[in-house]
Amino acid sequence: MEGQNYKELESEEEEWESPPPETELGQGADMEMDGQGAGESDMVDWNGFLTGEAVAEAQGDLWPNWDPNEPVTPQQVLRLAGYTQDYLCCPEENIYNISFSRFKIRDMESGAVILDFKKHCPTEISAEQQQQQQQPPRRFIQYHFSPAFLSLREIGATWEFTVGTKAVNKFRLIERHYFRDLLLKSFDFEIGYCIPDTRNTCEHIYSLPELEPEMVGEMIASPFETRSDSFYFANNKLIMHHKAEYSFCPKQDGIM
Repeated sequence: MEGQNYKELESEEEEWESPPPETELGQGADMEMDGQGAGESDMVDWNGFLTGEAVAEAQGDLWPNWDPNEPVTPQQVLRLAGYTQDYLCCPEENIYNISFSRFKIRDMESGAVILDFKKHCPTEISAEQQQQQQQPPRRFIQYHFSPAFLSLREIGATWEFTVGTKAVNKFRLIERHYFRDLLLKSFDFEIGYCIPDTRNTCEHIYSLPELEPEMVGEMIASPFETRSDSFYFANNKLIMHHKAEYSFCPKQDGIM
């Protein structure tokens, strides 16, 4: 189990500050979601799902003996042979109404903040915001980092999230990173118990794999062929599934 720090926060009204200036490591760590430029409002729908028959079909392809009446478990995703082509959850699986409101990445050695992505969290929600939250949630994100990111040895990823009226037991994240069909590393974080109606924060410490120079060169030359699946569990049942793609190309004018 990777190192981590977790603490619970009481629910309160907050307004996030603007992101910090661009950093050399992240070149601003540009992010896109579902093909759109990422902004503060994008975070509202950052929960990954696929609905209906497509979920059952995807699960059946991965696990031929899988019973559709049974939940997807940590043991199953830890046995996956590669990056998934589809999403393995339905929207109703997030019965805890978990919603992410901030994501920050920092270099553990220098302390430099590479990415700080936040949203405004008002106490009262307007009719327009309620309508936005009822729309299908986004499930995919792209990150643009500089080649220097691949030289880091350890990073800290801080999440802030809110929980609805139901307590979350055994909240767990399994994150699997791939370059093409090669598993680079699998991370497993036990977040634990989350109190209902709270805003929480936790920092996961990632010890990054040491890569051969040839592999680094290929990853830099192959934007978005480095990908990850993030599986979120409660009581050993999959409740959310996020996907990401990564580019480590040098930033050029006119290119995000």
